[in-house]
Amino acid sequence: MRILVTGSTGQLGSTLVKQLKGSDYKVKITSRRKPEGLGHFEWVYSDLSSGEGLEVAVKDVDVIIHAATSPIKNSKMVEVLAFKEFLGKMKHIKHFIYPSIVGIDEIPFKYYKHKYEAEELLNKCSIPHTIVRATQFHNFVENLFISKPLFKRYIVPGNFKFQSVDVSEFASHLISLMEKDPQGRADDFGGPDIMTLKEMAELKIKKNKESNKVLSISFPGKLYKSISEGKNTNSFRKMGKISFGEYLSNKIV
Repeated sequence: MRILVTGSTGQLGSTLVKQLKGSDYKVKITSRRKPEGLGHFEWVYSDLSSGEGLEVAVKDVDVIIHAATSPIKNSKMVEVLAFKEFLGKMKHIKHFIYPSIVGIDEIPFKYYKHKYEAEELLNKCSIPHTIVRATQFHNFVENLFISKPLFKRYIVPGNFKFQSVDVSEFASHLISLMEKDPQGRADDFGGPDIMTLKEMAELKIKKNKESNKVLSISFPGKLYKSISEGKNTNSFRKMGKISFGEYLSNKIV
């Protein structure tokens, strides 16, 4: 079986590449920037926005894990318009695995809307595929909301709920799907605990033995309401084993 991992220098993509290094799969990886430590993997330059390199990347490949994404820059182009063109180049693919995000159909955020549009494109095409949504990664939540205190305060939208998951566990789950038949929309993959952002900040303070405090603030609007209601979580799919607290402890060691 020959595998292609797109977005091989991103957080999820690089984790997938690391885990595939000891496998018996023939692995091809693609990205705009050549990653370090390729080993015996074949790397192909490609750019979703322009389409350059994509035909070479998908040539002689059986399975694709599409880890390429662009949440900030050119989101509509990369996630929807270019993705549609990309799908047109893979009629020979036996299994296309698409990592997505829990709650994208209920949270009014532009990037999530684009991810949902991509899911719809997949569902309407004839390519055998699996869509698997995950909750946010531990380090994403920490880096975005509680990376640096201001005046000895973590200022957070404290009612935000997260069910954060370890990126390595989700990567392992995606790799396990390669040996299974395409499932269409697969079950969600969530972290072991649902916590408010205030609780997560307090846990970080405790783990790191910090003197900082937490200032919790609220915001108006549908985005704040949807995440406070836990639309980005799935209490029935607590698949991950590594908790946010364990993630923090592993960083300290």
